[in-house]
Amino acid sequence: MLRSVEEMSIEETAQCLGIPEATVRSRHFRARQMLRDALAEEVDQLGPALFEFGGSCCDRIVAAVLARLREE
Repeated sequence: MLRSVEEMSIEETAQCLGIPEATVRSRHFRARQMLRDALAEEVDQLGPALFEFGGSCCDRIVAAVLARLREE
């Protein structure tokens, strides 16, 4: 959290937590990998529904945009 969210440097984070800088680096690396893995699992579970085409909703939006462009 300190590195990614609060944007603290490695040195600042190490001082704040009272741990070596190498530990900050390795924990940050592992945390990012765990987050990537968790997000990949979520995307895999949602599958095609995640990027499903909106169909009629998209058609309605496109028609409205084209109508406005014709007016101008």
